[in-house]
Amino acid sequence: MELGVVGLGRMGRIVVDRCLDAGHDVVAFDIDADARSDATDAGATAADSLPGLAAELGDAPRIWLMVPAGDPVDAALDELDPHLDDDAVVVDGGNSHFEASTRRADEYDVAYLDCGTSGGPAGAELGFSLMIGGPEWAYEELTPVFDAVATGPDGHDRMGPAGSGHYVKMVHNGVEYALMQAYGEGFELLHEGRYDLDLEAVARTWNNGAVIRSWLLELCEEAFREEGSDLGDVADHVAGGSTGTWTVQESLEQEVPLPLIYQALSERFGSRASGDGEGRFSRRLANRLRYGFGRHEVARNERSE
Repeated sequence: MELGVVGLGRMGRIVVDRCLDAGHDVVAFDIDADARSDATDAGATAADSLPGLAAELGDAPRIWLMVPAGDPVDAALDELDPHLDDDAVVVDGGNSHFEASTRRADEYDVAYLDCGTSGGPAGAELGFSLMIGGPEWAYEELTPVFDAVATGPDGHDRMGPAGSGHYVKMVHNGVEYALMQAYGEGFELLHEGRYDLDLEAVARTWNNGAVIRSWLLELCEEAFREEGSDLGDVADHVAGGSTGTWTVQESLEQEVPLPLIYQALSERFGSRASGDGEGRFSRRLANRLRYGFGRHEVARNERSE
């Protein structure tokens, strides 16, 4: 299959590379010329503009957008729209709000698939988990591509109509917040508690057969191995929060109580209002975990000379 990929940052390049490795042809575009050149070196065909990408793909193009959520998605769709018809399929692989996805599905003539993407740059080797909403025929048409980008056939599914893919991903992120908070609080008690513990050893032991083993716990083990049991200079500052905020807002509209997710979101906001000093261990661990799965920058305290 021939696929156009728009946006060649960390996640977009993973889409390109996994599709190429699976034998698909890729036409790639990014506003950065170096990113286009790197994709060409990897085996893709570079386009110098969005209209050029659409022209290169020909009739009934299949295009994957991996650009930041919000205005960049609309800008890309607006520029592509005159060059596409209703046989075209566009995948939005970013973290768009589900209501924006339903609007886009109604507004544009193309078959629009909203694709929640989990796994982050650290999961590139294994593939992603893809939660997809939109027309069933379009999903089935792109199944070979989804097989390539995901962990395999079991790593993706159609959640339902337009908006459902990003809706499921939104709730996924809310759950992620709560899990990170739970691990953070447990390790905070171990750190502050009765024994002088090697937290890497604790995490490694838990990851081998314990009920609470998980990839996030593997990333806790990695954090303690690389930063030390006291997490070194990792700061009490947890960035992000938009998808968790959306999850809590939706829970209020649906009158579904989400106390754990709400508390985890509140802890993130609280981390940004804290004063000088080491701060809460649980929030420092959450800060480091965001690097583990998403390669987000780790906020750090300044070391005293």
